[in-house]
Amino acid sequence: MIALAAAGWHLPDPVPVADLPELAHLSPAERATCAALGIDSVAVDDSLGPTDLAALAARRALVAADREPDDVDVLLVIESRAPDTLVSSEATRLQTALGARRAMAFSVGGLGCASLTPALLTAEGLLRANPDLRTILVAHGSKPATPGRYRHPVTLNGDSGGALVIAREGPVLVRDMLLETNGDYADLFRVDYRDRSFERWREECADLPTYSFKLAVETRNRLRSLTERLLYRNGLRPADVACHISQNLSATSLRNHEEILGAPLTKSCQDNLSRYGHLGPNDVFLNLYSALDRGELHPGDRAVLLNVSPVAAWSALLVEIGPQEDAHHLL
Repeated sequence: MIALAAAGWHLPDPVPVADLPELAHLSPAERATCAALGIDSVAVDDSLGPTDLAALAARRALVAADREPDDVDVLLVIESRAPDTLVSSEATRLQTALGARRAMAFSVGGLGCASLTPALLTAEGLLRANPDLRTILVAHGSKPATPGRYRHPVTLNGDSGGALVIAREGPVLVRDMLLETNGDYADLFRVDYRDRSFERWREECADLPTYSFKLAVETRNRLRSLTERLLYRNGLRPADVACHISQNLSATSLRNHEEILGAPLTKSCQDNLSRYGHLGPNDVFLNLYSALDRGELHPGDRAVLLNVSPVAAWSALLVEIGPQEDAHHLL
């Protein structure tokens, strides 16, 4: 078990979807799908790169946790979908930007928007293995991998920075984590880039029926099984869960999650989807902390957090809310 001492976010001002210039270049079918996503605006700041976004969020998280950069023992950076440069290190670049000189910095990822779970599993393993470690900082800057923000037929990507301060004690406890993957879908979505200028980068789905039907059915089965297993091995029943939280892809995906769970999702999921769009690995915990801010969760409450990536990966996390008197998180 690990704890979240604090969280921090950087969310650029939302831009109405209707104002995105790329809409003019979508086909009628793509435009109709985009309009049905349930996303009214997306967070956009073209002046900031992934490291900039992650640094802004990380500084806020450290302030909220009452820690200095030199207090960070390990910096775990969730890798970008498209780093600014190849070969160079995003992890140590962020380390320098933060001034976290003592930290051991490295990146984790490979699972798209489900990559936060490997980061948390790594943090838990490090804290168990080394009693001298006290503070682990997990950070991610989420930017679209291509010039376009619309990912047909999945979602609209926004920009964001997110960071979590991980410790052994804190106001939010991560009780358990489950992660499953299936490499059959590894190339279902891809961006060919080697012989193309950035302006020509496009994310393409290799097989729309596979995404819309085969993967959708597997996702339904995987998430139901993961949730049941998560509760069973912690001695819990569905009635013991106060809140369910998912990532923000589309209004349809939120309804599907509610059908799989047989329970409603927290209202913050729909609200953040509509306002910010999909924020990659930052979605789920942003929704959790938004629910905390609104008083939707109280001390002693348990929540199940679900995440899916079409690469494909599925995760389920069980968190428990502790006393919040001294808890701080910056949205």
